[in-house]
Amino acid sequence: MATTAAPHPIGNQFTNLKNIIANAEADVSKFDDKHNVAAGTRVRKAMQALKVGAQGIRETVVQK
Repeated sequence: MATTAAPHPIGNQFTNLKNIIANAEADVSKFDDKHNVAAGTRVRKAMQALKVGAQGIRETVVQK
């Protein structure tokens, strides 16, 4: 009987962080180039999501 391992949770979390960065890239450009305040707010929100996600990865790694 063959068992298949579940995807590694750290890999999924890391992929999520990469997606957050990729999705925020356009807003970073809008804020830098056009000083778009709304884009800056979205960048701050994305950076907070990165902070929370990175902390989750750190906690997972420490536990192992």
